[in-house]
Amino acid sequence: MQKQQMIHYPRLDTVLMVEDAIRDAKEYPSKRQLWLSLKRKVMYQTFNVIISYLEDSGKILQKNGKIIWIWNPGLVKKYSNSNLVLK
Repeated sequence: MQKQQMIHYPRLDTVLMVEDAIRDAKEYPSKRQLWLSLKRKVMYQTFNVIISYLEDSGKILQKNGKIIWIWNPGLVKKYSNSNLVLK
């Protein structure tokens, strides 16, 4: 994430709301479409911090202006329980 002066840090419920909106979207939304579709209003600066966090944590991918949910905990659990060596 970029270092910048923050006015509002996101709360956990806000991060979870954004995660749910991305995961439940019927098609891959653009950043603006996602921001406008949220259940509650979120400052755009705070929204950008959440998007950066989700991208840095490997939960989403931004490609061609679209946001794609890529985190799959079931798959991670499957491979973490096997004898495969994860690097």
